[in-house]
Amino acid sequence: MNFSHKTARVTFCWPLCFVFIIILSLQVFSQTTPAAPAAQPKPTPRPTVEKNFFANILKDQKGIWTAPFHVHQSDARWVAPFVLATGALIVTDRRTSGALVTHGDNLSRLRISKDISYLGSASVTGGTAALFYFAGRLKHDERAKETGLLAAEALLDSSIVVEALKVASQRQRPPVDHSSGDFFDGGSSFPSGHAISAWSVATVVAEEYGPRHPAVRYGAYALATAVGISRYTGRKHFLSDVLVGSAMGYGIGRYVYHQHHDPALDLLNGKKTSRVPSKLFPRINPLYGPRSHAYGAMLAWNF
Repeated sequence: MNFSHKTARVTFCWPLCFVFIIILSLQVFSQTTPAAPAAQPKPTPRPTVEKNFFANILKDQKGIWTAPFHVHQSDARWVAPFVLATGALIVTDRRTSGALVTHGDNLSRLRISKDISYLGSASVTGGTAALFYFAGRLKHDERAKETGLLAAEALLDSSIVVEALKVASQRQRPPVDHSSGDFFDGGSSFPSGHAISAWSVATVVAEEYGPRHPAVRYGAYALATAVGISRYTGRKHFLSDVLVGSAMGYGIGRYVYHQHHDPALDLLNGKKTSRVPSKLFPRINPLYGPRSHAYGAMLAWNF
């Protein structure tokens, strides 16, 4: 009777899990190609981003939770593989998690995993967002200030979503009941909160600085990936928890960036123009003296 009860619970959880996955999957790709605006934006910064911060979070939540109602047939090319991959991981979670304890828990592995996963904690991710914001204000760097604001917004959005899904799924963590991974059993494993936090902040940073500095993009994603893997190797989450949490964080980070990024910063910081002076390539301005009929050029470097 006990086995049948657990089997019924797991069978019942599959439709709900797939609804969760579709909601999260939409956030990964829904903002890949943002819709073209009706009119070209004016290249002037928007100084009221702080005032719109909490209003933007409410708008974000509406967009995230209503995403399933905007599914199109063409979305199947990426929704189906992701759903199948997540389903396969859920089915094999008990085996993959159990493989870590075949020869007993390695204390060194657990310690290293715990240290790495700290990068996805609220104190580190929130501190990163705050550091960007206050550094931007002190240095009058609008991009850094926006990065801090959008990272904080994505972090709060992801926290709301992940906590709601944890309460709804109630999946037990790997150490409970020999990695049974039961849903609706009072747990808080699905999805990974550290993974979603790390990926949401990393994605905003990558979107802001990645086009001009690819190393920043790769570094941010590498750190977020390390956090997700550490949650599995540290036996805090199953692989499916990490995959869904990472996808959520990546999607929410992109969603927030494309919804609230100020395109004027791309013009001011040289993302879409090569006429900004630099240490290597100077700005060249022509000079002409009408009275003396003198011609010349002025070179300007930015140091």
